[in-house]
Amino acid sequence: MSNRYQEVIESLREEPKRWLVTGCAGFIGSNLLETLLALGQKVVGLDNFATGHQHNLDEVEKTVGADKWANFSFIQGDIRDLEVCRRAVQDVDHVLHQAALGSVPRSLQDPITSNDVNISGFLNVLVAARDAKVKSFVYAASSSTYGDHEALPKVEDRIGRPLSPYAVTKYVNELYADVFARSYGFGSIGLRYFNVFGKRQDPNGAYAAVIPKWVAAMIRGEEVVVNGDGETSRDFCFVENAVQANILASLAQPEGVNQVYNVAFNARTTLNELFQYLAQTLDSQGVKYDKPPVYRDFRAGDVRHSQADISKAKELLGYEPMHNIVQGLEVAMPWYTQFLR
Repeated sequence: MSNRYQEVIESLREEPKRWLVTGCAGFIGSNLLETLLALGQKVVGLDNFATGHQHNLDEVEKTVGADKWANFSFIQGDIRDLEVCRRAVQDVDHVLHQAALGSVPRSLQDPITSNDVNISGFLNVLVAARDAKVKSFVYAASSSTYGDHEALPKVEDRIGRPLSPYAVTKYVNELYADVFARSYGFGSIGLRYFNVFGKRQDPNGAYAAVIPKWVAAMIRGEEVVVNGDGETSRDFCFVENAVQANILASLAQPEGVNQVYNVAFNARTTLNELFQYLAQTLDSQGVKYDKPPVYRDFRAGDVRHSQADISKAKELLGYEPMHNIVQGLEVAMPWYTQFLR
């Protein structure tokens, strides 16, 4: 744990804040919720259960216990409703905006809904937070913003053309955040997530992320399908690293605000390597998987390689990722084997 993160954690324990987590029933949102409640914070959560789940909230409640769960207030609502957003930000110090419709394939199939949620919904939360004069606004950006820019590692100020409607929506979020800083003096921080994984990431459905989808298939003895030749690479980021980045960004020094940051580990893992890591980690949990992967066509809208330069987040936020992909899988695998059977 970095010195800066330790300082921030201790300050929150001494002086709890009031937070809004949009998308609180989703994957990253529920992990943020769990961490904040465990630190004794008061949290308002907003979710419409489009991609989030009640069982994620139930699991957080069980994990943190009744006393700390009492500090949580839930609003079931949609970020496309401005009045719901205004109600959610009342008396809030810090906003962690995670609500969105993720998935490149989903956006290719239905660009209108992705645009409506990810752009119009984002703008609603941004306006509500500005009007409520919250102390910080941190939002989930995306590595998809780098588009067809091929250079590695990815550096925040050099991007290419978007390769999907989803990428367009996340880039527009950054543009709106910048305009609100220039036009209204409302500060914010965007976190460009790189392939976040961990507990409570949904393995089901057509748009499931690769790690929970493959783990679920392996546990059930089903075939693992690889899009392309398996040499596509990603910078996989354990969810606790993303949680750290959100909390650090919320209490960033003034020079760190009105910026976007890569949130990753700064390492490349091919899909073929990922397959081996998953099989080995499952084996350590007593689950044997000996089927070879099945290779299919490349997926439309996907970039070939991805790796983040995280030096900016280290310098301005004090970000120090604590888990590489193997360490993250070791932490997450007991949850996977318990809940994905």
